[in-house]
Amino acid sequence: MPTLTVEGFGSCDVPANTRLVLALEQLAKVDVMHACGGNARCTTCRVELLDGEPTKTTVAEQTCLEARGLTGVRLSCQILCDHDMTVRAISRLEGSGRPDAGGTPAEEITPPAEWV
Repeated sequence: MPTLTVEGFGSCDVPANTRLVLALEQLAKVDVMHACGGNARCTTCRVELLDGEPTKTTVAEQTCLEARGLTGVRLSCQILCDHDMTVRAISRLEGSGRPDAGGTPAEEITPPAEWV
């Protein structure tokens, strides 16, 4: 099982190929945002990878980040936990003023992953 370490929250084991956004919320107990429901449209689930950044991305993630001119961050809704990684949760419900983090993301990456 991969180990997920979240700055300020500690570490937890994650079943292989779990979406990072779900691992953050459900296992690491981080109040990570996912306003679009984990569909690579809003960037609220963005994280900074401190160690173990995945080498592949999805077309949806690249498109979304490029459209907003964001660099140095990744979308947790588009990452699978298939190895150990350390992240910083950037966009959290706490202090956001929003009533909730967003709809619960699906178990599978959405839109369907086109890996590059």
